[in-house]
Amino acid sequence: MKQITFNTGWTCDGQPVTLPHDAMIHTQRRADAPSGSAGAFFAEGSWVYEKKFERPAAEHVLLQFEGVYKNAKVFLNGKEAGGAAYGYIPFWVDADEYLVDGENTIRVECAVQHPDSRWYSGAGIYRPVWLWTGPKDSIEPESVKISTESINPAVISISVDCKSELFVTTVIEENGEAIAQVDNRQGEATIPDAKLWSDATPHLYTARTCLLEGDKIVDEMTTTFGIRKIEWSAQGLLVNGRGVKLRGGCIHHDSGILGAATYDEGEWRRVRMLKEAGFNAIRSAHNPCSRATIEACDALGLYVMDEAWDMWYKPKNKYDYSGQWQAHHLEDLTAMVRRDFNHPSVLLYSIGNEVSEPAKEKGIAAARDMVSHLHRLDSTRPVSGGMNLMILSRSAKGKDIYDENGEGRDESKDKKASGMSSTMFNLMASMVGTGMNKAANGKKADAISSPVLDALDVAGYNYASGRYPLESKAHPNRLIFGSETFPQDIAKNWAMVEQYPYLCGDFMWTAWDYLGEAGIGAWAYTKDGTGFNKPYPWLLGDTGAMDILGDPNGELFHAAAVWGTIPGPRICVQPLGRGRKPAKAVWRGTNAIPSWSWKGCEGETAVVEVYARAAKVTLSLNGKEIGTKPLKGCKATFKVKYAPGTLSAAAYDAGGREIGRDELRSAEGKLKLTVVRENPNPKPGEIVYIPVTLTGENGVVESNSDRKLRVTAKGCELLAFGSANPRTEERFDTGEYS
Repeated sequence: MKQITFNTGWTCDGQPVTLPHDAMIHTQRRADAPSGSAGAFFAEGSWVYEKKFERPAAEHVLLQFEGVYKNAKVFLNGKEAGGAAYGYIPFWVDADEYLVDGENTIRVECAVQHPDSRWYSGAGIYRPVWLWTGPKDSIEPESVKISTESINPAVISISVDCKSELFVTTVIEENGEAIAQVDNRQGEATIPDAKLWSDATPHLYTARTCLLEGDKIVDEMTTTFGIRKIEWSAQGLLVNGRGVKLRGGCIHHDSGILGAATYDEGEWRRVRMLKEAGFNAIRSAHNPCSRATIEACDALGLYVMDEAWDMWYKPKNKYDYSGQWQAHHLEDLTAMVRRDFNHPSVLLYSIGNEVSEPAKEKGIAAARDMVSHLHRLDSTRPVSGGMNLMILSRSAKGKDIYDENGEGRDESKDKKASGMSSTMFNLMASMVGTGMNKAANGKKADAISSPVLDALDVAGYNYASGRYPLESKAHPNRLIFGSETFPQDIAKNWAMVEQYPYLCGDFMWTAWDYLGEAGIGAWAYTKDGTGFNKPYPWLLGDTGAMDILGDPNGELFHAAAVWGTIPGPRICVQPLGRGRKPAKAVWRGTNAIPSWSWKGCEGETAVVEVYARAAKVTLSLNGKEIGTKPLKGCKATFKVKYAPGTLSAAAYDAGGREIGRDELRSAEGKLKLTVVRENPNPKPGEIVYIPVTLTGENGVVESNSDRKLRVTAKGCELLAFGSANPRTEERFDTGEYS
């Protein structure tokens, strides 16, 4: 079938829009919004999208929606033709019986009621839409499945989900050379001199499948795939026979200042920057990630843990997906696997995040059923989940967040009621802090969590690193990883990853900052930032190794030093000129950034952090040595009186040999705006990221002289303009920001 973009010519509530489109990002935030801090105080609502189009000259027409948030209903010429309840899952609409000759009208309705998601969800047709056309007997999208049977020799199996047997599939190298062929609907092919796919060697092949009628090709489909084999046991996770340790980070689905709208260029940009930063894996938290994200991971070499949901049948917020989960969860998993099957970057499927249901037999049975369902659909990948052992323990004691009917428990009538909500649980977790890592070390917690953990191929532990050393004796057949961890624990966690073969990785919260869960990781300097549940106008989670613009901070460089992915030391400095000490949230280990340019802060005490995989580091300012310190957990901290100039660090190994240097400089001379687009040669229709920075004459960015800017776009559309300020009333769609 032929794939045609279907993203132009739409209206949303009568206003012209181009897809993908996030309707929620254009609503007015307000302090009393029902979304609260979790949804970043954005408004709920319902939206109607419409588009008129001519019927394609084809016998068979499909519409592919990559994601509509949420409760989507699709109407063709006034008749309901399909839709999806879950806002994060791709879905298809067979348009054949609804189309008429000439002009047709498509209408998509969607609605969000708050409180819904525990983060900023966005709303509307926020991912791309495609039109597929072909003959009556077609090779439908996602019907060709390619899997690796062996790697030495490299043998792949190809199957086509179609009644006809008259197929030929040709395997094509990147240079266009045909290297193998399967002449049936189902068969195997040996690939000579195969180049195997991994994070280090992300080599891709193309399969061209043709449907034949005699000698005539009546339809065709191309499929991109990689040749790689996954194996797992308590001895480790293997890709192509080699052990893999996952240097992972969790990411949410939003696109920063673009809201939830998913653009290919933005997804590729984020994946590229994460790969360059040293990550080799991402966890799609807590819903299936976009097609573009997976395609970028395929091409650039990043492993993916694709996660299905944040909840099952017990809600975490009153209007979340839990009420519809029971009716749709198996079809959700099926849709996820159909899309992911041929993507070599998808390493694991996850059946959920921090759900409490598996503390009871009904939930354990549900978990086992989902694992079996995924194994039937795809036997080549392990199944996991991000399980919080503390939540499971509380649930077993009758301290659930909500009951199965979605009603909060009434403490006045139930002495055992916890009075919990999802926000309150995070509050409790923030008070417990990193001590939560040991909350599940006891035998009772182990007994409660073991049934669901043993149902998984790879057991994901959220904030339970205290159990890592215990598992070889307690569960000698269990393969585990840290599915969600505090970033400040990276050094001790990674030391255990390197030590224990059954511990195959670590996913920090988070690799990239996001909208919503406002202030969960903030080191706040304002009076309203002292508590956990940050009030309006807090906007961002303010947690992440990279901010929403993609700028790195100390969390990233600390992790990279621990992993050994940077060659020498890196310097970061906690912000100056703030007038008070910060209130520190537990989901951030440092707020230091790589800057030594703090205008007006002369004489203030600067907290300088140096990261390196080394024995010791020496810090100097303007050529004068400040001191030498050992690195503990790849980090050393100095206190220095700020003075403009050059701050430098030299790292040394245990024998005293210098292994690398880093330096930060201050902005000099008159400050000016520097505007340099990241893609110097964009094509029409592509989006372009254009960093706008305030720099000195020497090109160094100034960190303490913010001012309001206004931008206008000529000959193009301004999609968004903003900064990574976690607390603001400014909007990303006005062209003004400070």
